[in-house]
Amino acid sequence: MFVLRSAALFVVAALFEIGGAWLVWQGVREQRGWLWATGGVLALGAYGFVATFQPDAHFGRILAAYGGIFVAGSILWGMVADGYRPDRWDVTGALVCLAGMAVIMWAPRNGG
Repeated sequence: MFVLRSAALFVVAALFEIGGAWLVWQGVREQRGWLWATGGVLALGAYGFVATFQPDAHFGRILAAYGGIFVAGSILWGMVADGYRPDRWDVTGALVCLAGMAVIMWAPRNGG
């Protein structure tokens, strides 16, 4: 249950952070307007709260592990939202980041 909850929270965090950054990008860079950018800023603010619900109490560990989710999630978001086609090195790099995330977050520890 610990791993499932943690993984779900990472996915929610990624949706808010990557989605928020994408909305800002669309609003400013793609000139879709400030309403898009404002929605992005709100989503980025919500992202900041999600990590507080992680079952592990170590801020540094949570944010370091989340980095792997962010990398893989950004590539996936680009594929879905912008038609980005990752090459084998993008995929390999994302898998390495996810493996690192799993080690940081879920490796067995003695006493913390």
